[in-house]
Amino acid sequence: MERTRALLLLLLCLLSPAVAVASVIYDNADSIIARFQEYLRINTAHPSPDYATSTRFILAQSASIGLEAETLEFAAGKPLVLLTWPGRLPSLPSLLLNSHTDVVSAEPHKWRYPPFSASTDSAGKIFARGSQDMKCVGLQYLEAIRGLKAKGFSPDRTIHVSFVPDEEIGGHDGAEAFAKSEKFRGLNVGVVFDEGLASPSEEYRVFYAERSPWWMVIKARGAPGHGARMYDGSAMENLAKSLEVIRRFRASQFDLVKSGRKAEGEVVSVNMVFFNAGTPSSTSRTGFVMNVQPSEAEAGFDIRVPPNADPQALERRIAEEWAPSSRNLTFEFLNKAEYLKGIAIYESIIKEFATYSELVEDEESRAEL
Repeated sequence: MERTRALLLLLLCLLSPAVAVASVIYDNADSIIARFQEYLRINTAHPSPDYATSTRFILAQSASIGLEAETLEFAAGKPLVLLTWPGRLPSLPSLLLNSHTDVVSAEPHKWRYPPFSASTDSAGKIFARGSQDMKCVGLQYLEAIRGLKAKGFSPDRTIHVSFVPDEEIGGHDGAEAFAKSEKFRGLNVGVVFDEGLASPSEEYRVFYAERSPWWMVIKARGAPGHGARMYDGSAMENLAKSLEVIRRFRASQFDLVKSGRKAEGEVVSVNMVFFNAGTPSSTSRTGFVMNVQPSEAEAGFDIRVPPNADPQALERRIAEEWAPSSRNLTFEFLNKAEYLKGIAIYESIIKEFATYSELVEDEESRAEL
């Protein structure tokens, strides 16, 4: 956490050429951690995130720091909190620090400590759902700003801090609606900071691209039969063959990461997230008829595709190897359109960064530099 806070402090200081970067020492570490734990104890897990309490907490923190604040709702009951620290040169493109307030659900009986207790162990580790994804980042933004304001720093650029809802279920009523709004366009955002991956070492990694999610379901069909019979082409056998092919591909990608040849964000990751098969039974202890081979079976996968991957080649692999129709297999993408939209976004980013404009020697341009 200290590494992240220090880096954010450094990045914000670089917004003004007159500010020297000094050693970062937190005499008030206990109060900083206490605020973090208070945020973690707010249960914003799906399917019923407590957005009302998290919004009150964020607004209270904003008031204590002295930031401008407003609450936006693009969907009823799903508040987006937008905080602003005005810069000295408001015409410059602004900096947006984004995080999401919601977290995924937890299974309390599998946790060492209750998932919303924010308990600490003897080593100082904090246990809570959302401690990494990504309540830590949201509060680190605010603590960095709190520290900078206490030191008398005034940014040239305007800094916005957004706390968005519903990221864990697609972000359609949160970040997506915000990005499409007139409010967002009026912010004149030049750079956005968002989440990445937690680092288990002292290295702090900066991510400049994002893998696109392909959520895919493979369905298998075959002749049903008695559980005592052995025959070719059952739905379960067809799907089992598919799972083995996918497992080998996953292992080959993971081996590249383990060997250090590629980073995790540079490979195609594949993880099975559900398996659905069997003939339901209300009388069986297992919940399924144990002597019938089902006629259908399906499995769901979370596939993450890096920007430099060949999407056509991957889709051919899926059609020919993972789910060939010759084995009575079909596949469906739940969000393939999101990947295609991502390509268009990258085209616009590359175009903007590859375009050169003659430097104009005026005060704002020097501040921009």
